[in-house]
Amino acid sequence: MGHERIVGICCALLLTAACVRGGGRAGHDARPTGGPEWPSVSPAAAGLDVKRLDAIAAQAGKGKSNCLAVVRNGKLAREWYFRGTGPDSTQNIYSATKSVTSVLVGIAQDDGVLHVGDSASKWIPEWKGTPAQAVTVRDLLSMDSGREWSVRVDYAQLLRARDRTAFAVGLKQQRPPGQVWAYNNSAVQTLQRVLQKATGQDVAEYARERLFEPLGMARTAMTTDRAGNAQMFMGVRSTCRDMARLGSLMLDHGTWNGRRIVSAGWVEQATGHSSTRLNAAYGYLWWLNRPGTVAGPLSATDLGAAGHPTTVKGPLVHGAPQNMFWALGLGNQLVQVDPGSGTVVVRLGTPEPRPRPPTFGPAEAAKVVTEALVHP
Repeated sequence: MGHERIVGICCALLLTAACVRGGGRAGHDARPTGGPEWPSVSPAAAGLDVKRLDAIAAQAGKGKSNCLAVVRNGKLAREWYFRGTGPDSTQNIYSATKSVTSVLVGIAQDDGVLHVGDSASKWIPEWKGTPAQAVTVRDLLSMDSGREWSVRVDYAQLLRARDRTAFAVGLKQQRPPGQVWAYNNSAVQTLQRVLQKATGQDVAEYARERLFEPLGMARTAMTTDRAGNAQMFMGVRSTCRDMARLGSLMLDHGTWNGRRIVSAGWVEQATGHSSTRLNAAYGYLWWLNRPGTVAGPLSATDLGAAGHPTTVKGPLVHGAPQNMFWALGLGNQLVQVDPGSGTVVVRLGTPEPRPRPPTFGPAEAAKVVTEALVHP
């Protein structure tokens, strides 16, 4: 089976799972009502140029976006909705799910039930006594685990599997950990077994109790495969506002309204520096803007790049702050966090497996900070 056919199968499977409201309506600017837990502010009061913001939003609308939200210093400054969507519209955020998984692992480590340096075989007994015993939780988070990967495995067989965790656990150890960086969905899915065994809870329920409910992400949920396993590599359904809450959590070093959700130490580990020498742009399931060798920069957003990973000299977005970071998913689903300016940008859009211009991705979202920010 050729690469193009596999990509086509994957596109069909992903699009079947998607729930995107369309209709081609022009975007509208929704001004939030605010409230004690989610206050709002005018763009001007937030130090943002209104005209420039509107120009960026217009670009987002043309770029097949469903929504765009901008948060500054914990306050929702402006949001726009397109294509018949609104504040309560939910959709699959695809691989931005991985960044949710990262936070869940951080919470579990804070609880002391696991440590990223532990062998994953502690919770995956099938790996004990095999080459896979060398794989740590950190390796799974960093995408350098050496677990089996190919386009066929990751984008056809995994998606067809009824029990995606069992499928992923049963794959072979292709290389020793730390030798190769690969955007490996199957490897990330094995974290479902790790988290469930370590916490003693269903992972979707753990996410609801420990992350979504405390943040007020009332319209967010982890979906499951046909065997009932939470999907760790894709499948979270959410809204623009809810994902802005996740970004704000990371911006505020793991706290929300003064409540500690995950440790500041975890936020630093996950996003403060590259997790592997093989990819300067990757932390613990978060994309970074660090200079250096950037591997597979389109892996999360463009299915067409899956079989043709590239290596370039970074950063991921030239001209943007080096400490900026993103959750990214297929079709340029994104949560952008810029610690230096206290800014969070969320863009959700059509699940375009092979994005074609016009598009709206990290480079365009970064303009909120590089062009629209007038009062740092």
